[in-house]
Amino acid sequence: MQDFSWHDYLVIVSFGAAIAGVVLVQTEPKTEDNLVLTDRAIFLMIFAYWLVYCLAAIGQKFVNPEWSLVIFSIRATAMFSYLLTTTCLISLPLHRYSASRQAE
Repeated sequence: MQDFSWHDYLVIVSFGAAIAGVVLVQTEPKTEDNLVLTDRAIFLMIFAYWLVYCLAAIGQKFVNPEWSLVIFSIRATAMFSYLLTTTCLISLPLHRYSASRQAE
């Protein structure tokens, strides 16, 4: 049995919250407004990339330490998904700002 730290428990709770976020984004009413569609797509990417990060972060605990290539792959996946999540988080307010500037 692996020993989990407080970070691991937060990642597990965050995984559940990301699943709830994906479900909420998917169940929103459908509209034809491009601004709303783009916002929904960005939110969906945020939650999906975070799900991948959570899986990779927790998956590192269960891999045999002797499998260095697998551990490297999982760590690279976690790093890239974390960076993609951050990029999407930054792009959401930038998209809303540019949309508000175009409306003027």
